[in-house]
Amino acid sequence: MTQRATRLLHLLDELRRRRSAVRGAQLAEQLGVSLRTLYRDVEALRGQGADIVGDPGVGYQLRAGFLLPPMMFSDEELEAMVLGARWVSRHADPELAAAADRAMDRIVGILPEALRLQVETSGLFADWNASDPEPWLPVLRRAIRAGNVVRMQYADAEGRITERVIWPFAMAFLAEVRVLAAWCLLRGDFRHFRADRVLALEDTGARYPEQRHHLLKRWRELHLQGHGG
Repeated sequence: MTQRATRLLHLLDELRRRRSAVRGAQLAEQLGVSLRTLYRDVEALRGQGADIVGDPGVGYQLRAGFLLPPMMFSDEELEAMVLGARWVSRHADPELAAAADRAMDRIVGILPEALRLQVETSGLFADWNASDPEPWLPVLRRAIRAGNVVRMQYADAEGRITERVIWPFAMAFLAEVRVLAAWCLLRGDFRHFRADRVLALEDTGARYPEQRHHLLKRWRELHLQGHGG
């Protein structure tokens, strides 16, 4: 998401939470932007269909019932999002779980009342007994996103401990365990690492030389051919 799109979304959130008109200067200070930028952003949201009433010097208010066209979901789409967000809340690290909750709150906040009630009373739930996520998962997620080299201590099934330098490119969140897919410099090949066997992990901050999507493509090709890793 671009910086401007993020800013517009935050402005929409601020307006949605307000029950009365709020002055532009207050919104600008809250969002950390200039008053001129705030005015432009209000007009941008209006151009996208947001029913924002008010003017500079008077204040702004988002009328109730505002619905962005992309937020018109089918019953199945809503159920898929609810179940997905609840699954992330149970299986991911607290940082990612909180992001899932915020995303659902944002979606629910601009749904019409009938759809909002459908989401809030959904009977679809994720695993009640999910295992606790590893504390270093946020570090690993950011390393994957950035394409950074990771150093870790790893214990195999027999308890032998080795230090690995890896190029992480994917993470699978399974029902009972999390699995990391990476290029392992020690083995010179793709390897899969169980998260519960990682004893220590650090992001070196150094970018690995290959593009992450190239690694992912090569891994998928080998994986489909039955390469165990």
